[in-house]
Amino acid sequence: ADFITLHVPLTDKTRNILSAENIAKTRPGVRIINCARGGLIDEDALAEALDSGHVAGAGLDVFAVEPATESPLFGRPNVVVTPHLGASTTEAQENVALQVAEQMADYLLTGAVSNALNMPSVTAEEARVMGPWLKLAAHLGAFAGQMTDEPIKAINILYDGRVTEMNLDALGCSVVAGVMQATNPDVNMVSAPVMAKERGVQVSTTTQGKSGVFDAYIKLTVVTETRERSIAGTVFSDGKPRFIQIKGITIDAEIGAHMLYTTNRDMPGIIGALGNTMGENGVNIANFTLGRSDAGRDAIALLYLDAPAPAPVLDKLRETGLFQQVRPLVFDTA
Repeated sequence: ADFITLHVPLTDKTRNILSAENIAKTRPGVRIINCARGGLIDEDALAEALDSGHVAGAGLDVFAVEPATESPLFGRPNVVVTPHLGASTTEAQENVALQVAEQMADYLLTGAVSNALNMPSVTAEEARVMGPWLKLAAHLGAFAGQMTDEPIKAINILYDGRVTEMNLDALGCSVVAGVMQATNPDVNMVSAPVMAKERGVQVSTTTQGKSGVFDAYIKLTVVTETRERSIAGTVFSDGKPRFIQIKGITIDAEIGAHMLYTTNRDMPGIIGALGNTMGENGVNIANFTLGRSDAGRDAIALLYLDAPAPAPVLDKLRETGLFQQVRPLVFDTA
């Protein structure tokens, strides 16, 4: 060949692939170009071949030792050497700028994420279908994160039914971000998995075929040193995420920006205590969901409020002695 260009990674097998022996086998007057990796060429052997005229010229932007401060190839009229900065040409910078602008426009207009370095890519088609499910995943994580005061050891995510056909990496990142934002509001889908790993939180995923009345649902279980907390949710045909199970108790709860979660022993007077306390203090209830494991056993209530319940109102509920937990919750429903 009149020209030899190298396009391979540097491995034990490719190191000095153009050795003195192999350079001697090339056609006299050959020109050699290496813009791949330093160490592919025996630079001393190449310098001798240039001196003898066997190699007519060479072009390199990578070297055996980098940063390259000296080399037997420097200062030769028949050798062109440059830094390994192909992306710094005017044309490349213009192309990169256009690509970044197009990808940002795609994300803002369709929710598509492409060529992401540290988060799962999502196509425009996936974004249209997954949008409500991504919100649900974040809400499930936010509930578990706000309800958990102990250090989290594990996050287990179960995908059931047709949701298993979606981009589970993206859904998983959304769940983990929701959990982590309870203690660090600046966490997002990109940084959440990294933070979970740094904290030693084990994240696991399980998939299964449709197993119940819902076409699809996501169930999140958060594990601490002393307990496990689970919550499940789905997306109905109206596109709105719903909580469908908390601590094994079946519910159907619409998710609002401001919510109040209570637990108690199933008994008369709970609805009245919640309604009267809220009403007497000017807190409007937009939606009210109740559930219980069985008569006289564990019961829960999830109130969707128009505005946050003031701390004194929460204290009044606690003072009744009827509730085991009274916990205000906040969700990003924008």
